[in-house]
Amino acid sequence: MKFLVPVRFRLVVATFCVFASIDVMAQDSTYSANAKMPSDFWRRVQVGGGLGLGIGNGYTDIAVAPSAIYNFNRYFAAGVGITGNYVRFCDYSSSIDEYRSWIYGGSLIALVMPIEQLQLSFELEQLRVNSRIEHFEDGTIHDDFWNTGLFVGAGYRTQNVTVGIRYNLLFDADKTVYADSWMPFVRVYF
Repeated sequence: MKFLVPVRFRLVVATFCVFASIDVMAQDSTYSANAKMPSDFWRRVQVGGGLGLGIGNGYTDIAVAPSAIYNFNRYFAAGVGITGNYVRFCDYSSSIDEYRSWIYGGSLIALVMPIEQLQLSFELEQLRVNSRIEHFEDGTIHDDFWNTGLFVGAGYRTQNVTVGIRYNLLFDADKTVYADSWMPFVRVYF
């Protein structure tokens, strides 16, 4: 005697098997034929930078310097940054009545972390300096120039914060925006 299975029963079993297999494949983390996974690129990007504000008797300094780095692995990262800075100084007791400077530009940075707590940095910075000095006797003097800095640095790193010092290999006391070739720094990346 031949066993006959009703068509409805076969249709219900086939439908159940199809939906059960889809559910099983959806639970499998290796199945990603149509799944949209977040880009690995954005998981390796960190943003940070610096904000500065200095105000004193006749002195104003406002700085904004956002940056971003890409972590290639746990030992090496590289990135870019932009800088904008405004400085104004008034001293009516000297021959300089007012000094104003607008500084803007960009930088490329490479970070090497041979061990977790040590961060070595190499940074190339190109800044445009537009300054105006108003002398009481000489009138207004404009001094516009490009300033290039090549920095090597080292710092102590803990989580997202690095505190250290850097040295400008191209420091020129006559044409620079910095008072010294040695500069302390604090870097924060999120």
